[in-house]
Amino acid sequence: MARPLILLDPHPRRAGSIFDPEQMRRLHALAEVVTEDIDGRLPMALVEDALPRISAILGQTDLPAERIARAPHLRAVINVEGNFLPNVDAGACAARGIEVLSVAPVFAVPVAEMALGLALDLARGITAGDRAMREGTEAYGRFGCAGSVLLSRARIGLVGFGNLGRALRRLLEGFRPEILVHDPWLPASAIADEGCWACELDELLVASDVVFLLAGATKDNPGFIDAKALARMRDGAILVLASRAAIVDFPALLAEAGRLRVATDVFPDEPVPADDPVRRSDMLLSSHRAGGIPAAFHDMGERVLDDLALILRGLPPVRLQRANLQTMALMRSTPGREGATPKPSGVA
Repeated sequence: MARPLILLDPHPRRAGSIFDPEQMRRLHALAEVVTEDIDGRLPMALVEDALPRISAILGQTDLPAERIARAPHLRAVINVEGNFLPNVDAGACAARGIEVLSVAPVFAVPVAEMALGLALDLARGITAGDRAMREGTEAYGRFGCAGSVLLSRARIGLVGFGNLGRALRRLLEGFRPEILVHDPWLPASAIADEGCWACELDELLVASDVVFLLAGATKDNPGFIDAKALARMRDGAILVLASRAAIVDFPALLAEAGRLRVATDVFPDEPVPADDPVRRSDMLLSSHRAGGIPAAFHDMGERVLDDLALILRGLPPVRLQRANLQTMALMRSTPGREGATPKPSGVA
């Protein structure tokens, strides 16, 4: 009996960032692997040649319905970036019983930890205090804490309550906050089951001491955190953007940085141009690295191997996130730029 065939097409990732050597050995033990160690998509000819035999695809390979029809043995498409992109015909996959899966859950806890760290930095002036020490302008004791606030027992707003929002809610438990949640995709009862209060966006922005922006980018919400929304937040409130830049009006965010304490891990243009005004802003900046830690990638390899083994045995996956057709039709995420470096000034 022929061994299963797996197409490994991980761009913008590289195979070595998903699987360590031991995990790669286990992958090759599961199936024959077709791939090339290149910085980019697999050549079209290689993909077309493999289609009649492949059992699973690991990556963002373009899969229109006509290509899926030429892959009679295909059982699973595993997106290894974390975003469901529109280059896979999920309806055609569903009609065939092909699993469409994402590794997104592996990033929830790492991103939640970074978001919490950014909020703590803004609340206690950690980075600012370090800079003052190095510049010789530090103030000691209470004089150095004039603008500091506690997260403990604060009122915290979560805009978006998917994998990331739930992971952050668990991390916040020790602070004993009151947590407000705005997520139009969830009923209030589901939010209440998590010990949080469902509310409208305006109410959350007005009432919260700390706001975490955790919503995905959809066709319905570009820039919905706009100047009007930001103006509702109280002076000195903390705002952390940890999901997608597209949900925020960035010029408006830049204008409010200073009145608000703002941190962001994501940007409209990545890598951020060297002369982008965000680099000179009052924001606390992180270069879209919240989720990309070694532990997350090791977890990714483990989850992919676990579910591949189940799928190849004819069993349902249990460790990755299944695609939802309705959700996929709404999402508007953009591909990542793993390992990107800043562009010089004036380079498009």
